[in-house]
Amino acid sequence: MTKAKSSEVVSGSREDFASQKNVALTRERLEALAREHGFDALGVASASDDPLRKERLISWLDAGNEAEMDWMAREPEKRAAPKTLWPEVRSVLMLGVNYAVEGDPLVSLKYPDRASLALYALRKDYHDIIKARLKAFARALIAEAGGDVKVFVDTAPVMEKPLAATSGLGWQGKHTVLVSRNFGNWLLLGAVYTTLDIPPDVPEQDHCGRCRRCLDACPTDAFPTPYTLDPRLCIAYLTIEHKGPIPRDLRAKFGNRVFGCDDCLAVCPWNKFAVAARDIKLAMRDDLIGLKLADLAALDDAAFRARFAGTPIKRTGRDRFLRNVLIAIGNSGDPGLARSAKAHLEDPSPLVRGAAVWALSQLLSADTLSALANAHAAEPDGTVAEEWALALKEKAETCAS
Repeated sequence: MTKAKSSEVVSGSREDFASQKNVALTRERLEALAREHGFDALGVASASDDPLRKERLISWLDAGNEAEMDWMAREPEKRAAPKTLWPEVRSVLMLGVNYAVEGDPLVSLKYPDRASLALYALRKDYHDIIKARLKAFARALIAEAGGDVKVFVDTAPVMEKPLAATSGLGWQGKHTVLVSRNFGNWLLLGAVYTTLDIPPDVPEQDHCGRCRRCLDACPTDAFPTPYTLDPRLCIAYLTIEHKGPIPRDLRAKFGNRVFGCDDCLAVCPWNKFAVAARDIKLAMRDDLIGLKLADLAALDDAAFRARFAGTPIKRTGRDRFLRNVLIAIGNSGDPGLARSAKAHLEDPSPLVRGAAVWALSQLLSADTLSALANAHAAEPDGTVAEEWALALKEKAETCAS
């Protein structure tokens, strides 16, 4: 098995297993167990407290960087220290699954009339797949070596990337994503806490050097300084987690990015060492590639749920997804897509209606936009009414310049 050096995220949902055995487990056998259960990378970290990890988390939270991710601010002590979450834990096993693809990861950005989706979302929801694998791995570990185990897949207060870095899977790059010498930026992570005392691996050194490709590639300048991400400017956060309208000054920078953003990951030079994944259960779904914006804009709630069943996209919900699609339509430069946006001026969701107004303001003439605004002068929602006012104001200013 490859002693990995990278990551992305996964940790959280807890499953407990227990046994009275305490049999020494060789590193070779541990790696074999991981490989047998579908993992490409394994690293071991001590569960001992790391004051620096806690200090960085508190500093990040004090800056308000959790934005609407309220769970990040809950119980920071448990998030920063494994033993605070579970006093009996002695070792943390970080496991990774490769999801690299062949070819250009950013090829979808070349087609403005189609949706660009984050690579991890173009397949079955990795949370479900990795959780099942972690549980099977944990049972096998207990059967051979005993001890107690807790399994996490992206819901409990666990700092996956820092723990993965401590375990030697890689280092956190200037874009804050874990970078691997073997897998580039393309690892999905799972965490196993155990009472077994397993020798920890040596943390990987930072190999970013003077490179700043990830920072320069960000469409919205979401990195105020190297190694610091402001989620409030991040397309991935704004298209997936953010519940309100997309900030007006950022919309034009989104392009056709409808769910997530891979720009900072894809430009990393360490990706040249990554080999395309061959994991059948995590294979990309052909029916999710190259989706037309017009088709996505036509989805009602039932159609949205059916279309994205079993994928991470479904969890975002139809309204937020349509908001993103309409921003992409506004950025398409294709007046023919105005019809798709116009159809949502009567949408039940103010979030969707507001995004439709902005999309139309980017595609229609001033006269046509003004006529539509007059037809919707009785808009009951204040935020949507403000969208109309700003759209007309900006259009008038553009015409006057």
